[in-house]
Amino acid sequence: MKNKLRVLRAEHGWSQADLAERLAVSRQTVNTIENGRYDPSLPLAFAIARVFQLTIEDVFDPEA
Repeated sequence: MKNKLRVLRAEHGWSQADLAERLAVSRQTVNTIENGRYDPSLPLAFAIARVFQLTIEDVFDPEA
């Protein structure tokens, strides 16, 4: 699933480690989601959207 995680993270000036800390996951998890090698669970997807104050659809594109 395509996502805008890297762009959103850069807009906030956060490293992968910064985002991982906010989400209570590992930096490696953020990296694999950013690179499209792992689709987050629904609760994690909601948490990511919440951190950026966006909807899940604004962060993830399920059709890509």
